[in-house]
Amino acid sequence: MRRFRAQAGRPLSGEATVPGDKSISHRAIMFGALAEGDIRVTGFLEGADCLATMAAFRQMGVDIEHDAGAGRLLVRGVGLHGLQRPESALDVGNSGTSMRLLSGLLAGQAFDSELTGDDSLRRRPMARVVGPLRSMGANIDTAEGGRAPLHIRGRAALRGIDYVMPVASAQVKSCLLLAGLYAEESVSLTEPGPSRDHSERMFEAFGVAVTREKARLRLAPGQSLRACDVEVPADLSSAAFLLVAASIVPGSELLLRNVGVNPTRDGVLTILKQMGADITRENERLAGGEPVADLRVRHAPLRGIDIDPALVPLAIDEFPALFVAAACAQGVTRLRGAAELRVKESDRIAVMADGLQALGVQVSVREDGADIHGGPLGGGRVDSHGDHRVAMAFAVAGQVSRSAIEILDCDNVDTSFPGFVALGRSVGLSINEFSDTEAPQ
Repeated sequence: MRRFRAQAGRPLSGEATVPGDKSISHRAIMFGALAEGDIRVTGFLEGADCLATMAAFRQMGVDIEHDAGAGRLLVRGVGLHGLQRPESALDVGNSGTSMRLLSGLLAGQAFDSELTGDDSLRRRPMARVVGPLRSMGANIDTAEGGRAPLHIRGRAALRGIDYVMPVASAQVKSCLLLAGLYAEESVSLTEPGPSRDHSERMFEAFGVAVTREKARLRLAPGQSLRACDVEVPADLSSAAFLLVAASIVPGSELLLRNVGVNPTRDGVLTILKQMGADITRENERLAGGEPVADLRVRHAPLRGIDIDPALVPLAIDEFPALFVAAACAQGVTRLRGAAELRVKESDRIAVMADGLQALGVQVSVREDGADIHGGPLGGGRVDSHGDHRVAMAFAVAGQVSRSAIEILDCDNVDTSFPGFVALGRSVGLSINEFSDTEAPQ
């Protein structure tokens, strides 16, 4: 099991390109597999989560050529009805995106399948997708509490659905749209607020019409996907750690290249700028239908704010980094409307609060958020509880702590940010990694 040791060092400087966007990488494989023809993918995230998605589709007979280390794929699409029954359970590791989106896709197949994952994923709620899928006619059995493993029986005649989503969720939305490809009638979804629109953009690129009228989406039946190459931008969720690090370490200036700045998930940029961060967008453009930009960030004093609940779904994966920014800001940062953080890879509200409190930061926890009082960070030992984003957040905190921070249980960082330590060190992060059997360096 890996541990990190992070401590204050030099200012961050230079430029970097963080790994490809995880959400788009997952979808590139899924959509590519269901299309007819060859699909070339560049910028693919070679993290454990996306590799699990690739392995699942290979188990279902999809030929995927992977130029390992280069982020390039050739996916030979088999069409909507070309997947084959896997010989064993599809194990998607730690990836909630894989499990939730695949559950919708597999609900429309002619074969039985089983979806499982690691201990962390098997604790996460799946009822939010299983319930509406069952309303469409899907035949799905779950473990106790609506959790994985999911046993999906094929040959179900899927009906349409007009579903009002109780929570804004790109994973639920995407699951039901994928199931809708196999439904006999239209699928209509009403969102209570904005959520990531990567699936809608990719559907459009692959020739499938998803219409929107205000908060309501509609996918008409009888559509198929045509082959389309995919260019994956750098992941804003990964860039967020370096944006926060450069913001809080005096003297820092950093340029992050080719970052996805999709307006349905750029809440972290809005929140940081409201806190006083100096972040500018350069070279804005479109890549494969997704807006991208180079982000320049300079050190700036941060101040505490009341985070607008409307921004929460636009920054849901970036809150571990934002907790650290709040701990380094002057004043109090108040977060509300973020109960979703409690059912991520860990209970991110509790785990981040516990870690910050261990470093001397005053945090008042609420059911749907927290009040974080900015102030100096001490050193010590924190447990990431196997949560990749928590581990990276405390590695950032170590850049301004009075003494070193040791972060436990960091193996899962590779799920979203392979090479985090090496890339971070290349731009100035003071961080080392070692195993439980090694002494800290």
